[in-house]
Amino acid sequence: MSGNTATPALELRSASKSFGRVAALLGASLSAHRGQVLGIVGDNGAGKSTMLKILSGIYSLDSGSLLIDGRGVVFNSPKDARDAGIATVQQDLALVEVLDVATNMALGSLPRKGLFVDRAAMNQQARQVLDDIKATVGSVTMPVGLLSGGQRQIIAIARAVRLNADIVLLDEPTAALGVRETAHVGEIIDELKRQNKAVVCISHDMEFVFEHSDVIAVMRLGRVVATRPASGTPREEVIGLITGAIAGEVPAEIEGAA
Repeated sequence: MSGNTATPALELRSASKSFGRVAALLGASLSAHRGQVLGIVGDNGAGKSTMLKILSGIYSLDSGSLLIDGRGVVFNSPKDARDAGIATVQQDLALVEVLDVATNMALGSLPRKGLFVDRAAMNQQARQVLDDIKATVGSVTMPVGLLSGGQRQIIAIARAVRLNADIVLLDEPTAALGVRETAHVGEIIDELKRQNKAVVCISHDMEFVFEHSDVIAVMRLGRVVATRPASGTPREEVIGLITGAIAGEVPAEIEGAA
């Protein structure tokens, strides 16, 4: 397991979040380190999406704490998360199909020359980021609508990397992709790890999670019930933790309140 340091790049401690009477998170804790990929798995309703939205500043915590490099932070908006060095690639990608690759990557921070967009700089920046993560996408002036699903996923990841974020959150990055495109996205994630970024990947694709994660966190019913090294942990054990066939480790304060 590479890249592990004493202080996590991102840490969530005893996080709870409810919507009315529905508890989405119950004292959930996890940590992500630079130079590692943390895979988060769990069944539908386990709390994965709520966890991601808290980490990306969409939701605020009811209780618990969020730390970046050991320092407590409070996010009131996605901008707060971005300013803290977190880039999020949502499952819907949020790409504009009629715009080209370079423009999609620069949305929100278009380089300008006077009053006009500096097209040459924007194209050069886009190509540089794609080269840095070893992404094989053709022309940066091609409309995103002409790209394959896998290429669009890579553009969304590249847009996050362009923000120069140290922490990258990925929500189901291989959903609806074929075998070859899934492998390509996996290569990009491996490259982010080599660049010493902390990568958090939520996925239902168990094979992908085991192949590209260093650590796997299992969520069930709003709790992180187990954290396991990807290497050496039987897949059957993780599946058992997801389904509840294996109990996992519930924090004492939560167990006592149950």
